[in-house]
Amino acid sequence: MDVLVTGGCGYIGSALVPMLRDDDAVDRIVVFDSLESGSPRALLGTLSPVDSDGDGDDGGEQALDFRRGDVREYGDVEGAMRGVDTVIHLAAITGAASTHDRRDETFGVNYDGTENVLKAAGKLGVGNVVSASSCNIYGRALSTDIDESVEPDPINPYAEAKYEAESLLADYCADHEMRGTALRMATNYGYSPGVRFNLVVNYFVFRALTGRALTVYGDGSNWRPFIHVEDAARAYKSAALQPDDWDRQVYNVGTNDGNFQISEIADIVREEVGPVDITYLEDEHPGPSYHVDFDRLAETGFETEWTLREGVRDLAERFTGGS
Repeated sequence: MDVLVTGGCGYIGSALVPMLRDDDAVDRIVVFDSLESGSPRALLGTLSPVDSDGDGDDGGEQALDFRRGDVREYGDVEGAMRGVDTVIHLAAITGAASTHDRRDETFGVNYDGTENVLKAAGKLGVGNVVSASSCNIYGRALSTDIDESVEPDPINPYAEAKYEAESLLADYCADHEMRGTALRMATNYGYSPGVRFNLVVNYFVFRALTGRALTVYGDGSNWRPFIHVEDAARAYKSAALQPDDWDRQVYNVGTNDGNFQISEIADIVREEVGPVDITYLEDEHPGPSYHVDFDRLAETGFETEWTLREGVRDLAERFTGGS
């Protein structure tokens, strides 16, 4: 199987590409990235030596093909997609809160870019597209245990574009006899080569290690589901390589035990990393709140491996040279 990963140098992509590289079912990986937020360092250790003279002594055929391009440019997308069997579409503007100030750019990448991916997949006869969505689309839900039947209520441009892109995926799959699923991913945390620090768990760990107070907006009662970035990558890999097991249009991806209030996250980081003050800014808007049900995910046979405490400890050890 030949696999295209858009946004392959990003946070999840940098954890996913090595997993694909190590899977015997994958012959070739095409990494497509604009490098506007990702970096080639995310690919360290994944490249093979190029067989310069064709005699097989230099490591054989290149297992990974890097293409720099922009998902907003259809030609870039189609060129990267030629010859692949399945697509994992991760390329996106992330950081939901920041997208209020760049709505047009967010829709250009997250919606128009997805349309380009699906258009190319339909034209080229790609059999399966796995698209990155987010539990952030649920907004500030009043109910708990939100499953996939609950109508989303996105409250920022990032979530709006992700939700509308799910409809694009459904339409293209119906029109082109193409398989596809959108993974509504819980909030990621933990180490990968492209690790991000605009995510609450990772940012709290960094602040705690540098002796700064953990700042919680509001009273910390808002809920979020969390998933380790390596578990997220494994879910994308599973949906791409075993599409028969992922036969629903959308899945919430995380674990029921991974729903935490933000105040709990602060307490866990303080307990696992060390003494640190926690400051509550009760006049500040706390952002989305959603407590998610992940029972449908169990139908696929996929299970997460990391607990949040383990991920916090691992990230702290990497900062301090303990691993």
